[in-house]
Formats: sequence, structure tokens, C-alpha cells
Amino acid sequence: SYRGEGEWLVKPSIPTSEMMQESGSVPIPPYLRRDNVPTDQHRYQTVFAEHAGAVAAPTAGLHFTPEVLDALRQKGVHIHFVTLHVGIGTFRNLRSEDLDAQKLHQEWFEITEDVAQAITHCKQQGNKVIAVGTTVTRCVESAWLQFQNSDNPLKTRDNFHGSGYTDIFIQPGFQFQVVDGLLTNFHLPKSSLLMLVSAFAGRERVLECYHYAIQEQYRFFSYGDAMLIL
Repeated sequence: SYRGEGEWLVKPSIPTSEMMQESGSVPIPPYLRRDNVPTDQHRYQTVFAEHAGAVAAPTAGLHFTPEVLDALRQKGVHIHFVTLHVGIGTFRNLRSEDLDAQKLHQEWFEITEDVAQAITHCKQQGNKVIAVGTTVTRCVESAWLQFQNSDNPLKTRDNFHGSGYTDIFIQPGFQFQVVDGLLTNFHLPKSSLLMLVSAFAGRERVLECYHYAIQEQYRFFSYGDAMLIL
């Protein structure tokens, strides 16, 4: 049955994972204007992907290779991983009802105790937490907000680990509690991702960056260039 906004509800006769493996194809971005090829199964995937569940790759992570991660570790950067399953809503333009409700589509996330403790230690040492992508940003900021709003009697910063669904809508005016820096691609106009970046860096500054990117013919979207906001 059709649920609207491009979504269908179906009941498969075999496990969904088997059906997709047998008949599915990698959903590469349409603006590439080509059919997917076997190499896309590896190219359109991040080096740290582990758990199935996202409908698309978190694009900022596509800039990393095992060699880049090793080079960062050698420079003293501590690298930790979180999980947030990118949902179909990430591809939709913002609607007036989203703005009115102050909420977005739901996505499942998990942040483990060791990651929460690493973030706590980083903050205590006066160092910066750099999020690779809006996906990571939404994950850790959601975990912190949900923890703050819980009845947990042990509200110390390293106890904000956990898992669940988030519908957080990060837009200008949002107070970031975890993320100090952000590596992110150039996003579509009228998207929630662009609003998140604007919330982090300021709308005018972000627009200046986008004008410069257009002038210098940077590549946008999934296989595009990225910017580091500190």
C-alpha cells in the first residue's frame, strides 16, 4: 500500500535482506546520471560501516580511507565510532509542517559507553570533538539531549551513552553541547542538513562558503568536496 511521499508498505515473502541482495541495486545519487556498477558497492560505502540499516552512506565519511585514519591516529587524533541509520527523510526537502512541528523524520542511533567516556575525557582535557558529518552530529547531540531529559540519577557526562530513535531538528538557535567542529559536504538547498550546518557555523558564513564553492567549481553532494568548520 502507498503511504505517501514516495513510501510504500509491503510484506515480502522472504527476509528483506535476502530480497535486496538478490534483486536490489546500490542507490547511487541520481545526479551522477548513470546506472550503478559493481564497484559502487565499495565506493559508495564508508570505510567504517559495520551495521546494516542506513538507506544511504553518510557522505562526509566517504572522504576517509584506512590510510587517512592511520595518519590521523599517528598525529594523536583519537577516533571513535557511533551508529546512526540514515533514513529516507534525509533526501526530502523541508516542509512547512516540519518547521511548525520542530521535528524531523526518525532515525535510529547508538552511542556506546566507551565513546561517551572518550568524549568526556576529551572535553575535560580542553580538546575538541570533531564530528565527521551531520549524521554523527545528530547522533551525539541527540544522545546528550535524551540523557539530559531522562530520569537517570547519575547525570554525569560519561553516562549519556545509549540507543533509540531521534527526531531532533537542529536549526539556527540550537545550542550544541557535544560537537566542537564539523567536517561536512556541501548540501542541497532547502534541506535539513543545510539548516544543521547553518546552526553550527551561522547562516551568513555558510552562504559565503557556498558562494565561494560555486565560484571555484567545487563538487557538491555525495561524491563532492567537503569543508571543515572549526
